[in-house]
Amino acid sequence: MNSGKTVFVVNPHAGNGSTCKEWPRIRNMARDLLGPFETYLTGGPGDATRMTRDNLLAGADRIICVGGDGTLNEVVNGFFDENGPLRRDAVLGFLPNGTGCDFCRTMPIPAGLEASLLTVREGYVRTIDLGRIRYRDHQGLFSTRYFHNIASFGLGGEVVDRVNRTSKACGPFLTFIWGTVASLFAYGKKRVRLKVDDGDEWTVDVLNIAIANGRYHGGGMLVAPDAV
Repeated sequence: MNSGKTVFVVNPHAGNGSTCKEWPRIRNMARDLLGPFETYLTGGPGDATRMTRDNLLAGADRIICVGGDGTLNEVVNGFFDENGPLRRDAVLGFLPNGTGCDFCRTMPIPAGLEASLLTVREGYVRTIDLGRIRYRDHQGLFSTRYFHNIASFGLGGEVVDRVNRTSKACGPFLTFIWGTVASLFAYGKKRVRLKVDDGDEWTVDVLNIAIANGRYHGGGMLVAPDAV
């Protein structure tokens, strides 16, 4: 792993606010194991993407994300612009501390703060696939977004929206179970047109569709056991 400038992008609200409480301990241990680094605390949606992109363009070699899957997705998108990757030589590290850390269940990211930091220090790097989605935003404009774990639409989007409007105080698994059960009663099937690249096209009524790069989502639900 690159040993140049290191930047931590931290979501203090991740894990129902637990990251804010844990950050002083994380920061001190990270300094002991990794040496000096810069810290950027996010304040709202989109901050992690902007902070990552700005620091990569300014010469950062290593971006360490502290938060959950949502924060990680924003940081991943900060590695790209409309033309593709910003810096092919830069690397991304992840210290999971959020409501949903499903990607860690697929990737060999060790449990525990010290073990995760040692993985970063020892320079263990793995190249992974990403998915890219082109879609229309709320203003009807085309936009592009990358995903590292699972992209879903339909019921999955309803569940995430419902979960994000709760306190998440009962933990990731129960929070997502509640969100799923509540959404099942409120959400109906939608008619969609599906087309596989260079393949067939179908018009079907669906409750949910997931494109899986990872195995788990929704706080530990195994939806794609064969994903790598």
